[in-house]
Amino acid sequence: MTSLSDLVSALPPGYRVRSATADDLGDIHRLVAACERELFGLSRTDLGRIAADFARPGLVPESDTRLIHDRTGQLAARAWVNRRCEVHVHPEQRGRGLGGSLLAWAETRARQTGATRIVQTVPDSHTDAVALLRSRAYEPMVTEWLLEFRMTEEPAVPEPPAGITVRPFRAGDEHDTHQLVQDAFDEWQQRRMGYEEWARHTVERPTFAPSTSTLAFADGQLVGAVISLNLPDTDEGYVEQVAVRRDHRNRGIARLLLLSAFRAHHQRGRRTCTLGTHSDTGALNLYLRAGMTVRYSSTVFRKDL
Repeated sequence: MTSLSDLVSALPPGYRVRSATADDLGDIHRLVAACERELFGLSRTDLGRIAADFARPGLVPESDTRLIHDRTGQLAARAWVNRRCEVHVHPEQRGRGLGGSLLAWAETRARQTGATRIVQTVPDSHTDAVALLRSRAYEPMVTEWLLEFRMTEEPAVPEPPAGITVRPFRAGDEHDTHQLVQDAFDEWQQRRMGYEEWARHTVERPTFAPSTSTLAFADGQLVGAVISLNLPDTDEGYVEQVAVRRDHRNRGIARLLLLSAFRAHHQRGRRTCTLGTHSDTGALNLYLRAGMTVRYSSTVFRKDL
């Protein structure tokens, strides 16, 4: 099911399929936001993340994306595939086979590119999507968690370890932070992000919040970083990335940076901060010890092709 006509034949009458373009990003964002509000009561995805995914290295929109519009012209569902895939169906459009059709298309397209595996992340509370993936022989691979830190009072921040200084992110810190993050994430990430791709997800994202992003230095060298975002549809702060250089771990630097970022968010009127992590990082206990709690979990499913 790789051609537009093949996908259309699997859909209810009146539905249309085409590839996505940059002009569709706003509609895609609204679709994803509607799915998140239905599941969680609020949207956590901003337009910047949609744009960053659309610009993934190697993703060819003409062949690697699909949009389904209903007979009124409203965007009903979307999918993209590029090493992993995402499929979203508007809550009002579920039960019509759109998700299954897009998932079948994504698997076929992945095989066509020579991929040996396809991966998709689904919230555990989205039981229909979990059942669909399991019915198509997907298996759990990784657990993801969204954690929260509630702040009725301004968080107390510990004293820095000897020789460590902390300050907010400044213009000019971008490339050193990128290098630090990629080096720190090498232990579990499947591939390193080049600077441009990383920047689209972080420091060049419209919601990037430098004043609540914190950096740690030792002898003038960057050894730790927390990257924060201000998501537009919620009054919560969000921590996008946490990284500490390997030779400075187990010194309390990550906790120090987190609490410094949380305090900065609190000073700007936010009373909750959230952060995502997954089981491959081994960082869950760090966040729990810092006072965070799990809000919800998701599962990364894989299918060998």
